Amino acid sequence: MSFLSKVFGGKKEEKGPTTAEAIQNLRQTEEMLMKKQSFLEKKIDEELAVAKANGTKNKRAAIQALKRKNRYAKQLQQIDGTLATIEMQREALEGANTNTAVLTTMKSAADALKKAHQNMDVDQVHEMMDDIAEQQDVAKEISEAISNPVALGHDYDDDELEKELEQLEQEALDAELLKAGPSGMDVPVPTEEPVAIPGKARAKPSHTQQEEDDMKELQMWAS
Repeated sequence: MSFLSKVFGGKKEEKGPTTAEAIQNLRQTEEMLMKKQSFLEKKIDEELAVAKANGTKNKRAAIQALKRKNRYAKQLQQIDGTLATIEMQREALEGANTNTAVLTTMKSAADALKKAHQNMDVDQVHEMMDDIAEQQDVAKEISEAISNPVALGHDYDDDELEKELEQLEQEALDAELLKAGPSGMDVPVPTEEPVAIPGKARAKPSHTQQEEDDMKELQMWAS
């Protein structure tokens, strides 16, 4: 840029349209050309109709109609080529716009991931995982220790326990014997058989006498 241009100001460089704006402009141009296509197709049909109508009556008018039809057809052909070019350009811009959006998103994700990893150190992460594993082992040992039954009191000899049980059984038996008969009284036990009287059946001992005899025998056995 020259010195005068700097002093008085040169022509500012115009900023080009964005990708989205360019795509929109191409679409508007496509719509305009498609309307032009419809118009030319309609004019071609009209000129053909005029040429057919004047083919035998007015040859000059028919030829003029065919000339106009050919001009319209040429314009239509040019528009077809222009539309094909614009369509290709629009598709290329749309693809570029999509790629730009994808790349922008990927760059943002990469920046966010980088920022997230700034405060992280691989060695610290491994150390933290080792601490977690160690604490899990400690927790497992504590759980196993809590779940094991704890022996309460002292261990006793099995022989001593059996002797104590026999003593308790003997005391219980003595208590039953005392309840069944009079305490401190000896019931006389007959030493001789009762004399049998001829002609009479031998008398059976009474129920009470039988119980006393059984009780006496038990007391003699327990003493």
